Amino acid sequence: MSLSLGAGAAGLLGRRAWAQAAGGAPPSKPTGQVVIGLSQEPTVFHPLMIAIEVDQGVWWSLYNPLWGVDPDGNFTPQLASEVPSLENGGISADGLMWRIKLRGDVKWHDGAPFTADDVKFSLELNNNPNFRAGRRTGHELIRDVKVVSPTEITWRMERPYAPYMSILAWTFMVPQHLLANASDPNTTPFNNAPVGTGPFRWGERQSGDHITLLANPNYFGKGPYLERATYKYIPDLTVLFTQFRTGDIDYIGIQGITPDHYNEAKGLADRVVSPIAQAFVESITMNLGRPVFQDRAVREALYYAMDKKSIIDEIYYGLPKPTDSYLPKQSWAYNPNLPVQDYNPDKSKQILDAAGWKPGAGGVREKNGLRLEFTNSTTAGNHVREQAQQLLQQNWRDIGAAMTIKNMPAAVIWGDYFSMSKYDSVMVGEDFLVGPDPDVAYYFDSNNVPAKGGAGNNTMQYANPEVDKLLQEGASTPDQAKRKAIYQQVQTIIRNDLPILPIFQYTTVEGTKAKLKGYRPNINTQTNCWNVNEWYWAT
Repeated sequence: MSLSLGAGAAGLLGRRAWAQAAGGAPPSKPTGQVVIGLSQEPTVFHPLMIAIEVDQGVWWSLYNPLWGVDPDGNFTPQLASEVPSLENGGISADGLMWRIKLRGDVKWHDGAPFTADDVKFSLELNNNPNFRAGRRTGHELIRDVKVVSPTEITWRMERPYAPYMSILAWTFMVPQHLLANASDPNTTPFNNAPVGTGPFRWGERQSGDHITLLANPNYFGKGPYLERATYKYIPDLTVLFTQFRTGDIDYIGIQGITPDHYNEAKGLADRVVSPIAQAFVESITMNLGRPVFQDRAVREALYYAMDKKSIIDEIYYGLPKPTDSYLPKQSWAYNPNLPVQDYNPDKSKQILDAAGWKPGAGGVREKNGLRLEFTNSTTAGNHVREQAQQLLQQNWRDIGAAMTIKNMPAAVIWGDYFSMSKYDSVMVGEDFLVGPDPDVAYYFDSNNVPAKGGAGNNTMQYANPEVDKLLQEGASTPDQAKRKAIYQQVQTIIRNDLPILPIFQYTTVEGTKAKLKGYRPNINTQTNCWNVNEWYWAT
């Protein structure tokens, strides 16, 4: 059941650059530290709770899933001693029975042994209705979880679910002995003093500035080769780049080096800087719970009025690639035949006129007493996005739509404001994949609206019964050809419904100091901090 993203060529330029920079052997014991520069602040340290991509960099340092996924889309064992398959008896031919064999040499950071009881607890916690789980899709199909021994666990799936291998590659295990007796699973001391099995253990957090993690001397896997990993957050992207240039930061990721600094960055001495293709898609995501966005004509008109080419060429220096899908072009399920967005303000006005949106006070269109006005939010301090917002604000003003910019710190906007659909619209980059799998029920299934009690990331409150049905069908067959046809149909429907207005697929410019070795971009994870345990300084 192992699936491949077909991402061998993804980010090839970046991967070659760092491969050429690699050299030397890692130290025999942890030495030195790395300072990881981020533009957003990690705030969620329980890896099964609702969170955003920046939190995952810390998670990969503190925790482990049963297996991970490498840059080529291959599953690799972590807490499991082998990746289950039909061939090794880990998964039955019908996809319903799973048998997982675990390593016997893993300990939690506090010295307690990791066992199958922790796996059972972690999987069942995802299904606890009182827990703010980041994901229940897939986990809710598990039945009859049985601990066979400390190193073996079995379960039955209610129905075949092809994406579950990929979901488990992003599902980190948590300690039963520290969490099982919590009166409220959402507010335990663990949330601020996490204990994992990963290559680094919790050191200290200075809110608003940094997190320092310390090498785990008992780590079962490769490394760690560094004594400390410090995650430093600087919301102003210009200041973030300045600190990379001066050497205060060793690696710059997530939003990375802004395009306007790319040429300068390439010329920096003792740095490795390169564009990296990523699975993230930048879009305007609209809250369909807002009356103004419930009219499809409004969403279509806004898309026609988006000067996407100017955003990409003038603000992002031509680095990212325009897209009309939520899937990256490297995905085996990508639909290359979607209608290509055309910048056509006159068409926008015609659509709004035909839908009954007439110019009103101040030139803002109105319909049945409702004005075509809304706010748009993104991370404060991201000057490139702010320029794109300003361009769109003018684009849309020209057709009679009034957009007010309402930006806020990352920890605020990507908390309940985003996850509980308190926004009008946001400019956001999201990776809609699950590892290498194109199942997008987490984002587009109508049952996964957090504001309505769902455990997913359908914050736009999108609901289409046909999409719900297709997503269920796509997840229920192991036949990749059939799945591809289904997911391409889903892309066609969502391109027509426009709950999001896709702008481009990310090409992020990332950089490290030349002597920092082990860094490997991975399009199949939401952070390139996925293998910090392998990083080290060349001597």
